[in-house]
Amino acid sequence: MTRNRLTRRGALALPLLPLAAPAVAQQGFPNRALSLLIPFAAGGPTDMIARLLAEGMSKDLGQPVAAENVTGAGGTIAAARVAQARPDGHTLLIHHIGLASAATLYRRLPFDIQRGLQPLGVVSHTGMVLVARPDFPAADARAYLAAIRDEGEKLNLGHSGLGGSNQLCGMLVQHAAGRAATQIVFRGSAPAMTEMMAGRLDISCEQATVAAPFIRDGRIKGYAVTLPERVPGLDVPTSREAGIDLIMSAWHGLYAPAGTPPEVVARLSQAIRVALREERLRTRYAETLTTVAREEEADPAYHTRFLNSEIERLRPLILAAGQFAD
Repeated sequence: MTRNRLTRRGALALPLLPLAAPAVAQQGFPNRALSLLIPFAAGGPTDMIARLLAEGMSKDLGQPVAAENVTGAGGTIAAARVAQARPDGHTLLIHHIGLASAATLYRRLPFDIQRGLQPLGVVSHTGMVLVARPDFPAADARAYLAAIRDEGEKLNLGHSGLGGSNQLCGMLVQHAAGRAATQIVFRGSAPAMTEMMAGRLDISCEQATVAAPFIRDGRIKGYAVTLPERVPGLDVPTSREAGIDLIMSAWHGLYAPAGTPPEVVARLSQAIRVALREERLRTRYAETLTTVAREEEADPAYHTRFLNSEIERLRPLILAAGQFAD
């Protein structure tokens, strides 16, 4: 009789044991709809990249991948929610290079970026373009950097806030020039481009997706693209062609909570690769001057190494700038 009571008590205690990972494997994955958190506003580049990816992954996984915009704090609110989610692979995050900068930029985060998230694969790359107002006197990229070096604070440099891709690229530009310009923060790229076309904003480093239409019709000047290869459809040299060594990609990657079972990580990574092969996704990415990640980049191990390397590359620049977010 006593033995039976102990057995019942043991059975009741079983759900408290750490059996979540085996349970996922036994039940199959995925067994319900997935959530993909997008840390930036609807309609922007990250939103477009994420929703096309979610559509392709849904087909491969056999479950809906519901995209949800969770904005604020440079994308760290969405990242924290995923890092604190149950590690069963049903809650995912897409984020860009700003996640790498957040590791240094934010003095206090409710999670550790390198320990709290499981990289699943790099998804895409978007080049940045050194741009200026239409009457900016520099003839080429070298003269562009020389102007920053000579005039410094007399020039104003626009970006969309700490941790954004254009702010990070602006830091790299100023580092290459060896002098800082005056920072002007806008609520997005659109108002910055408006001010630049009007001649009231001197310089910026903007995503090719955003800057290309204005460069093509001469409303702003484009000096160099920060990728190793030229961006198709944009007649602007690479930074190396222009004689400066400035490489930066506004790359995007997908993440799950740390502790997600290896077999689930592998399944999600496979779904990413399948989605990235879809012709509709590739066509739409190309239309927005976004490059699909190579097959070997859409891999958890590669993505982990790449994220860590980007954190280390950006850290000294952020520390030198002395600009931090609480």
